[in-house]
Amino acid sequence: MTDVARVDDELQIRALLYRYARAVDTKDWELYRSVFTDDAYIDYSSAGAAAGLRDEVADWLSAGFGSVPWSMHYITNIDCDIHPGGDTATVRAMFYNPMLLPGMAEQSRCGGYYHHELVRTDDGWRSRALREDNIWFVNPPAGG
Repeated sequence: MTDVARVDDELQIRALLYRYARAVDTKDWELYRSVFTDDAYIDYSSAGAAAGLRDEVADWLSAGFGSVPWSMHYITNIDCDIHPGGDTATVRAMFYNPMLLPGMAEQSRCGGYYHHELVRTDDGWRSRALREDNIWFVNPPAGG
């Protein structure tokens, strides 16, 4: 893989992660689905949330995340390991997410890591697996 091709792939992967953040924060679940392969497995269990196949998790988010007045995901420190052959990659990225949770007067925030297994498709890079590693949470909801 040439340096130019690697930089291009890394830029495309960054754009994919930023699209993910925009989809969640704008509650655009079709855009969210476009980040993943049809059979992707998504695991938010470290935050006490859903884990399952892409459409199951998207439906769960659509039903429950709509009550969150706002969230603003920041994704940084993106570390891409593009595997030999150039059609798969492992990505680790930090996230910081301030949000206002339903029924709470004060802002909450959390942070941790996203771990993606990516695959190059005819439509560009897509995540076939996402595991969120929620490290910390300030002002969690009652019982959270």
